[in-house]
Amino acid sequence: MMHRTLPLRMNGRTSQLASFPPRSLGTSNASGGVQLLPEERRLRIEALLPHALAAGELRLAYQPVLDCVSRETVGAEALLRWTNKELGDVAPAEFIPLAEKTGLLKDIGDWVLRRACVQAARWRRTIAPRLVVSVNVSPVQFDESLVRHIMTCLERTGLEASALQLEITETMLMPDSASVAETATALSDLGVKLAIDDFGTGYASLSYLKRLPLHNLKIDRLFVADLPGSHDSIAITRALVEMAHALNMTVTAEGVETAEQATALWALGCDTLQGYLFGRATSPTEFTRALTQKRADLAQ
Repeated sequence: MMHRTLPLRMNGRTSQLASFPPRSLGTSNASGGVQLLPEERRLRIEALLPHALAAGELRLAYQPVLDCVSRETVGAEALLRWTNKELGDVAPAEFIPLAEKTGLLKDIGDWVLRRACVQAARWRRTIAPRLVVSVNVSPVQFDESLVRHIMTCLERTGLEASALQLEITETMLMPDSASVAETATALSDLGVKLAIDDFGTGYASLSYLKRLPLHNLKIDRLFVADLPGSHDSIAITRALVEMAHALNMTVTAEGVETAEQATALWALGCDTLQGYLFGRATSPTEFTRALTQKRADLAQ
């Protein structure tokens, strides 16, 4: 297999990440909530989370996914956000594991799929006819009821099945159960794309790449962060890209923050890119505005 040649020299560039100053107990935080001790905050999250969906506090933000060659926006990942009057912005890492533990994630996940399908259908009808929207799916959702729910969402919105991609993790696939394979096959037969997220960071097993109908492999930011300076990261990324392509899968690199990383990933044969270099997750309105502007710029 021929490889694109990596540039000999790349200018250094540092990513600019938002930093947050320490907050004192009892003061309002930057997102409008009251700062609590960790255990107090966890208890309040647990108490308030069951009401978040009905209260209209949950929303979806969308991060663009770009074609590695044309730099056209070809996809969007739907990311769940929660803002509460008392707590302010609650990080997904704070409430999603709790929602899964308490049994709330099933209903929340169904809501996410409905909203994402509605938005994807709207974008494809108006400004982006080939856009694919990705949705993260929890292990508690991954059963035959998920297939039925997606069929309903697609029917009601008119969205093509191929415009929806479900992101699943290696951990979800570890139980070599017939039910996991049956659900994955049913979704693939429906036309929905399946992506393996954060590949290489969990309990990796190459067997499921052969056993399941996967369409996309997402390279974790762990391997992207050291590009292009790390020979090990270059070797690992190249191997992952070659393996995925040999299995007729596309490859998306996550966590791209610098132009040098993007150039290196293009040289290594990556198909699509996602990260702060191209935009953070934003509201549907802001995403629409940015997508419209980008399409206008590319047309010039």
